[in-house]
Amino acid sequence: MQEEEGFMKKFIALLLAGVMTMSLLTACGGNDGAKADETVTDAAGAENEADSADAAGAESEANDADAAGTEDAADAESGADAEGAEAGEVSEALADGVLTVGTNAEFPPFEYVDDNGEPDGFDVALIKAIGEKLGVEVEVENMEFESLVAAIGSKIDVAIAGMTVTDERKESVDFSDAYYDAVQYVIVPEGSDIASAADLAGKAIGVQLGTTGDFIATDDVEGSEVSRYNKGVDAVNDLINGRVDCVIIDKNPALVFESTFEGQVKAIPGEQFEFGVEEYAIAVPKGDAAMLSQVNKALEEIKADGTFDELVKQYIEN
Repeated sequence: MQEEEGFMKKFIALLLAGVMTMSLLTACGGNDGAKADETVTDAAGAENEADSADAAGAESEANDADAAGTEDAADAESGADAEGAEAGEVSEALADGVLTVGTNAEFPPFEYVDDNGEPDGFDVALIKAIGEKLGVEVEVENMEFESLVAAIGSKIDVAIAGMTVTDERKESVDFSDAYYDAVQYVIVPEGSDIASAADLAGKAIGVQLGTTGDFIATDDVEGSEVSRYNKGVDAVNDLINGRVDCVIIDKNPALVFESTFEGQVKAIPGEQFEFGVEEYAIAVPKGDAAMLSQVNKALEEIKADGTFDELVKQYIEN
């Protein structure tokens, strides 16, 4: 009996040990499975997160690209509109395809009447070149210098006539960029003792009506007796005939008259009389920004392509 009882105790002990071992193995297997499941879950989560991040990044990049594309398109459209507006800026005065120009053809070499009775000269050739750039026909009206400013915007579209830019004129018209620098000269008879500003005081002075010479003789010369002419040549004729003591007129016509009446008159540079440099420009209607822009652009192109220099050689330096 004792042997049997001993055997049974050993058997039960072995059985319990086996059960405990199986339990331990099961527990370990369960933990590994959980860990495996957890690992799989983590991997899946990471993959999902990566996919989500990629998708979000792709979507963000796509949105950024769309936004950038839209912005670029908007900028391009805005630039095109600006260029189109500038390119399409045309003065209403040119709607009929004709540029009507006023001048005073009594001011050689800038404007004069040629052998065919037509206005010619540097200014006339210049405005015709501008008209060609603008793609319009140019019609030149010869009129008195004094009436040019008042006629702009009604009888004529613009005026070019060796016209000096002054504050007084700018109250009535706008001026293009300057195209020529000039200075007044004094024409005197051969043998005259007039040689300085002080010598002009109290003298009989001939001028072309409404010109810078008129303003100087009237406003700056003390005690002057001013005779005004519509034509510069008429003033010079009266100088030769002793009706005036001198004539104040721009440099280039002064040199022309000195050559025409060689031996009878001489032209004295304005620097001796302290005359300042002045600018010639094209007068356009006050407030017509389109006309001003078109004229300036054409003038710039003419200077850039050499046409301006060719006209200077042909009419002024000839």
